Amino acid sequence: MGALVKERNIVLRGADALSQNGFTQVPNCMLKSSKLSPGAKLTYAMLLSYAWQNEYCFPGQETLAQDMGSGLRSVVRYIKELEEAKFLKIKKLGQGRVNLYELNLTVPKGGRVKVERIGRS
Repeated sequence: MGALVKERNIVLRGADALSQNGFTQVPNCMLKSSKLSPGAKLTYAMLLSYAWQNEYCFPGQETLAQDMGSGLRSVVRYIKELEEAKFLKIKKLGQGRVNLYELNLTVPKGGRVKVERIGRS
């Protein structure tokens, strides 16, 4: 599995110092949601950055906290917030193992995402 994670499936030509390590797209409805804290949004973006090219992610919460420049307790709170908002589903893999995070990129059945528009009325 380590070889899969290291394998590149996209080549970026002309990458500069800012973009050479990749970038992450985050759905606008998630970024503009007034129901999520800025920390939860950053947590979602970080999880996407881990998973975007390989369709899976399983970072430890300590890794997330370190990469975000946040505390472990905050990360736990942000993950719970994302789970309650149905942006994230957690599969526990067992004691001593990291969790598997499933990121929801669609609107749940029966759910509605309010798209907040910015601009002229």
